[in-house]
Amino acid sequence: MKKKWLSLTGGLLAVGMLGLLAAGCGSSPAADSKEIKIGGNFELTGGVANFGKQTVNGIQLAFKEVNAAGGVLGKQITLVQADNKSEPSEATNAITKLINQDKVVAVLGPVASSNVLATLQVGQDNKVPVLTATGTNTKITVDEGKTRPYAFRACFIDPFQGNVMANFAIKSMKAKTAVIYVDNSSDYSKGLAESFEAAFTQAGGTIVGKEAFLQKDQDFKATITKIKGMNPDVVFIPAYYEEVGKIVKQARELGVTVPLLGTDGWDDPKVVEVASAAALNNTYFSNHYSSQDSDPRVAKFAEAYKKEYGQEPSALAALGYDAALMLIDAIKRANSTEPAKIRDALEQTKNLQVVTGIISLNEKHDPVKSAVVIEYKDGKQAFKEKVNP
Repeated sequence: MKKKWLSLTGGLLAVGMLGLLAAGCGSSPAADSKEIKIGGNFELTGGVANFGKQTVNGIQLAFKEVNAAGGVLGKQITLVQADNKSEPSEATNAITKLINQDKVVAVLGPVASSNVLATLQVGQDNKVPVLTATGTNTKITVDEGKTRPYAFRACFIDPFQGNVMANFAIKSMKAKTAVIYVDNSSDYSKGLAESFEAAFTQAGGTIVGKEAFLQKDQDFKATITKIKGMNPDVVFIPAYYEEVGKIVKQARELGVTVPLLGTDGWDDPKVVEVASAAALNNTYFSNHYSSQDSDPRVAKFAEAYKKEYGQEPSALAALGYDAALMLIDAIKRANSTEPAKIRDALEQTKNLQVVTGIISLNEKHDPVKSAVVIEYKDGKQAFKEKVNP
């Protein structure tokens, strides 16, 4: 009886081993699957959740359209989402889960530069490309002078955005002096402050003061009072909408009437809700796109987005849509769902027409694109001017 049991056990083990060998010699689960899983590492809760949700909406719209047209490589493309809660440590946890548990072939996101930076080593270690739609900090794609091989973006970078607003202040606002009010807890904000200062001073302007706050601060009045006393021609506030709305509101209450300048982090309806429409008059910010652009591609996208979500698309939604198109294009050109081949194809992205312009990646994996300056008029965004690279 014992001999027969051992013989049976040995046979079962042999069959099991043959099964494992067969699985190992065959194609990968990703290749066998009828779907292509893309990770979405986004701020679905927390301080910049509105941005995360808008970007995801843009991505989902692009995926819905491509799936309806037959998919990619004969497969449906699926966004597997993970909430990073608007925190760098959670962003690291999210990408780890997406790669190791969900087995995604590429990762889109996060939104905020600090959160993107927290994910890049995980993507590099696992050789899975990370494509941010919105992270503008220069360190995302370049580390100590070297291009990060698995990091890409769909948006312009902070130095360009800082230059745009510095030149706008000098040329359009006729400003000679400026104060910079920076979020010291944000890589995004600090990078923009540096580029604005360099461009503003190079163009002949003078920075008469630099002040700082932290994310989640509520009372800015003491610092704003100091800024008012410096009597600048403009105040540059490179920050996200939660704090921007409160800063603008309190600045106007304290009698600060000079132009307030910002960046793409201002682009959210909550700024108007918190600051009030009247307080936002005489404020301007740089952005990636304007729904008032006459380009027919913009109109088509805006119409499809409004039909899908019942609201106007923000620049974040447009960038999410564009990042999805970049990734879809790369997978098609790679003719593969292997992360390394997708990475190679992303690197070769050239003359890809998307909603926010034409994307060609340079050697640093950064697109060279135009920017727009938007003015708030009675709570509504109005196209001010377009700035080419």
